[in-house]
Order: sequence, then C-alpha cells, then structure tokens
Amino acid sequence: MSTQDGVYIFCAIREKAPKKFGTVHLNERKSGVYTIHFNNVAMVVSKVAGEVLPTRNNLMAHQQKISEVMKQYSVIPMSFGNVFHSKNDVLLIMEHLDEEFEKLFSQLENKMEVGLKVIPKKEWVDQEMKKDPLLNEWKIKQKDHANFYEQIQIGEQAKKFILHLEEKAATEIFESLLELAEAGKQNKTIPGKTLLNAAFLIDSTNEESFDKKVNDLYEIWKDKAEFKYSGPWAAYNFVNIRLRIEGK
Repeated sequence: MSTQDGVYIFCAIREKAPKKFGTVHLNERKSGVYTIHFNNVAMVVSKVAGEVLPTRNNLMAHQQKISEVMKQYSVIPMSFGNVFHSKNDVLLIMEHLDEEFEKLFSQLENKMEVGLKVIPKKEWVDQEMKKDPLLNEWKIKQKDHANFYEQIQIGEQAKKFILHLEEKAATEIFESLLELAEAGKQNKTIPGKTLLNAAFLIDSTNEESFDKKVNDLYEIWKDKAEFKYSGPWAAYNFVNIRLRIEGK
C-alpha cells in the first residue's frame, strides 16, 4: 500500500453509539482510535499512513489497544496488519461478515483466552531417558561414532521418547484443563523444548476455578516442568476471519 492514509483495524465490538478509545502510535505516528458502525457491530480503528509492518512497537501497540478495549467489551480480535483504503472499504467488510460476527459474539460473550506453555526441566528429562535402554546407553557412551543405521535407530527412538512426554502432558494437563474451559487448542510445540503449547477459551465467571486448576497441576508437575501461564488475551486462537474485499 502507498503512504497515503488508510484505516487500520484492531477489533470488533457490539456497540451502536460512536466511541473513542484514546490514541495509538503506529508507524511512529499518533492517531485517535474510534469506531465505524454497521448494524449492531462497531469496528475499532485508527487512521494510519502506509503499510503497518510487524515492528516491535507496532505489534505492542496493536495488542495493547485490544487489551484496553477488552476492559469494557467482549471483542472479536483482528489479526495484526489489516489496513484498508477507506471507511467505505471497512463498511463493505462489515456488511459481508455481519452474520459471522453475530455468531462469534454469541460464542465469545464474556469469554477470554488464556495460554499455557509447559517447559520440561532437563533433570526430569534425563531421569525419564534413563528408563529407555537404547537412549540411556547412547547418553552414557555419547555415541558420536555411531554408524548410519545406529543414528537412524537412535533418532527414531528419540522422536518416540519426546512424543511420549508430549502425550503425557496432553493427557494430564491439557485434558484436565479442558474440562473447565469452553474450548481448547493445542498449538505447535518445539520438540524437546516445549511439551505443551495450549490456548483455552474460558468464561470470565470461571476464571478463578480455572486458575486454581492450573495451580494444582503445577504443584504436581513443578519438579518436572515450568509453567508459563498468560492472559487474559483476546480470543485469537478461536477466531478465524478473512478480511478481504471481493475482487481485491
């Protein structure tokens, strides 16, 4: 997109009256944040000059503004970087997605997303590895001189070992938390570095119970892994909207 002014989209809310949400810095330029309306839905937007690139400051501004709006509304978050040429383009998108927005609002009303990453401790992984004869022998001897077929065998066994640990975390942690959530999603892990990378959609009235369950599970797992528990976030993992104007 050129450097001419465009309209940057943060999120959608249920609101009929015009609203303002302070200011935002995008592309090192300060702009007011306001709403564009279609039926019962308002899109939270700001003016912006040119394409919005994923710099640290722009990414933070996007997330912080949505978090600010979340203090007052249930939101449908938009992915980073959506810039449209004009208000009319935004209205076309809103008209096209009107029914989908209504369905999503009914699903996301008073809901929030939280994230949980489970990072295994090296000491525990080493202990678990000792239970596998092939991997334990390899670790003891540090078989750098292993021949081609031995390397393949060790590699396949290591994959199975890591998968076993990830399945253990999924069964004992993810499935336990899913019982208290409206929905859950397991995202990609880094093999050997992350056992679980999960997002959960929870009702705001159930936040305290969910937090307690996370703490209870941590007490069980604290000698095995670190927990990185984050949120509340807008429900990015549970919204999949393509902002596209037909023919463009």
